[in-house]
Amino acid sequence: MVENGRSVHEHVVSVLVLNKPGVLRKIAGMFARRGFNISSISVGTAVDPSMARLTIVAKGDDRVIEQIEKQLYKVIDVVKVSPILPNNKVEREMALVKVQIGKDKLELLQLVEIFRGKIVDVGKDGVIVEITGATSKVEAFIKLLKESNKIVEIARTGRVALNRWDTKEKAWEG
Repeated sequence: MVENGRSVHEHVVSVLVLNKPGVLRKIAGMFARRGFNISSISVGTAVDPSMARLTIVAKGDDRVIEQIEKQLYKVIDVVKVSPILPNNKVEREMALVKVQIGKDKLELLQLVEIFRGKIVDVGKDGVIVEITGATSKVEAFIKLLKESNKIVEIARTGRVALNRWDTKEKAWEG
């Protein structure tokens, strides 16, 4: 995609931070002050429980993303910033989708099976489906369900990603 003559695309950045209160607020505040938009953010404890890993997805040209990485290092609780390489990553997202069921129950079950989803809750009026995989897979599943007007609610995790083993990273990342 091109905006204002610049090639804009999504970038994924992994940020290792100290696992303490207020760090996420500082990072989100830095993005807001600089006018950068976060498309997705996921946070979880790292290997070392004193650290947390943030996976941040942002859109921009290469210059903007370089600026984001430099600004992240200025946040005192940031230990390491690693760009996730577009062609050398493992990336997943998870969604829970609350779906009304009716006479088309069999069609829904087949769709869940095709997408390798799981029905994780069953109620009188519907089910909750868990779908995990690449963002494109999650979006394709949701798009197909939207066509049937049966979606009641959606909760998505945002992406998590790591560079593959063959990238030149240190063995211990926290």
